[in-house]
Amino acid sequence: MKILVTGKTGQLGYDLYELLKDKEDVVAAGREEFDVTDIDSTHKFIKEYLPDIIIHCAAYTKVDDCEKNIDLAYNVNALGAGNIASICSDINAKMVYISTDYVFDGSKNIPYTEFDTPNPLNTYGRSKLAGENIVKEILDKHYIVRTSWLYGINGNNFVKTMLRLSKERNMLKVVNDQHGTPTFTRDLAEGLYFLIKTDAYGTYHMTNSGETTWFEFAKKIFEIANININVEPITTEEYNAPALRPKYSVLSNYVLKLRFNYELRNWKEGLKSYLKFSV
Repeated sequence: MKILVTGKTGQLGYDLYELLKDKEDVVAAGREEFDVTDIDSTHKFIKEYLPDIIIHCAAYTKVDDCEKNIDLAYNVNALGAGNIASICSDINAKMVYISTDYVFDGSKNIPYTEFDTPNPLNTYGRSKLAGENIVKEILDKHYIVRTSWLYGINGNNFVKTMLRLSKERNMLKVVNDQHGTPTFTRDLAEGLYFLIKTDAYGTYHMTNSGETTWFEFAKKIFEIANININVEPITTEEYNAPALRPKYSVLSNYVLKLRFNYELRNWKEGLKSYLKFSV
C-alpha cells in the first residue's frame, strides 16, 4: 500500500510513520508540506504522491484553545477533513479520519458504543463531529476512528506533564471525576494498521481497554515510574477549565470486537510499555 499520514509531528502521526515505514510505502506530511485548510495545496501534494490510503491525523486538538478560536477549529477539523476526503474521492483512495471521545456528552455511565448518538459539549468535540459528517457525505471508502486520552513518544501529553511536574512540585492536584481510557499511540497505530488492511468501512472506537480517571491515571504513572509524590483528587469544577469536558467518555470498542474479535491491550500494560521509553 501507498500510505500518506498527515500530522507527522503529532503523537499519532509520528508513531504511525515509525510503525509503517518498514512495512509499506509511506509518506508523512506536516504543515510544511501542505496546509489542510488550503484545498489547492492539499490537492497538489496528494496528487503528486497518489496514495492508496490517507490516514488523517492532522487536527487542532487544543481543547481549551478551541473555545477561543472557533473558526480555526472548524476550518482545520471539519473543512480540512473535507478537503482530504474530496481528493480521496478524486483518486479513489481510502481515508481514515481520527476522531474523539469528546463527541459524546458523558451522560451515560457505561461505555459508549459506535451506535450511541453523539452530543458534544465543547467546540473541539463539535468540530470533530462536523468533520466526521463531512467525510461521510463525501467519501464512501472511509474509516472514522474515535479514540481518547492519547499519549505517545513524540509531542506533549498528560504523562509527560505529570513526570515534569513531579520534578517541580511536592504535591499535585488532579481531576478525579472525568472517566476515560488512556491510549498509547503505538497501540493505536497497530490497530489502525490492522483496520486499513480490510475493506470494512465505517465508524469504529479504538482505545486501549479498561477505564480510569485522570487522578488514578496520574497515580499509576508515578507508581510505575517509582516516583514518590502526593497526588490529591479535585473536581472538574475546581479545575475550572475553559472548555466543558464529559464526565464519562469511555469508549466501547464494540464494532472491532463484533467484526474481528480484535481489541487493544489494557491501558495499564500500554502505559508500562510507554514508560520504558520515557523514564
